Amino acid sequence: MTNEDIAYIQHIAHVTWNDTYAGILPENIQTAFINRSYSDAMMMKRMEKTHVLIAECDEGTPIGFLNFTKEDEDGDSELTAMYILPSYQQSGYGKKLFDTTLSMLRNAKQLFVYVDSRNTAGRAFYEKQGFELLEVFEEYFEGYPVETAQYVYYIHEPVLA
Repeated sequence: MTNEDIAYIQHIAHVTWNDTYAGILPENIQTAFINRSYSDAMMMKRMEKTHVLIAECDEGTPIGFLNFTKEDEDGDSELTAMYILPSYQQSGYGKKLFDTTLSMLRNAKQLFVYVDSRNTAGRAFYEKQGFELLEVFEEYFEGYPVETAQYVYYIHEPVLA
C-alpha cells in the first residue's frame, strides 16, 4: 500500500462494510467505525505499523485489501481487516490475498482473526481457508452489543515465498 492507495482503501472499506453489515449493525455504528478506523491519520498509522496488501482487478484498479499485524515475539499475527468489493467477491481475490499473507509470515506460528458471528459469508471464507473456531464471545462494538467469533489459522511450518 502507498499513500496513493488511501482513498481506494477508504472507499472499499465503506462500500464493503455497508454491504456486509446491512441488517446486522446499525448504519450509524458502521459509519462511526469507518470514519474513525479509516481516517487519513489511521491509514498512515496502518501503513507504518502493519502490512496492507492491495488486490487489483485486471485493469489495475484496487478492488480489495487485507491488513495484518507483524509477527510478535510468540509468532502470532492478526488479520485485522479483509475487504473485497461485493462485485468482486467469490472471484479468488480473497484467497490470493490470504496466500500472499501466509508467504509473508515466514516465522509465524498462528494467525488470528475476529469476525462478527452473524457475518456468515466472512466466517465461511475463513473456515474454507482452514481457520478453526476458538470461541464466540459477547462484547461491545462502538457501544453496540455483538457476538464475536475468534478464529485461528495454525501455521505448522514456515511458508517459503
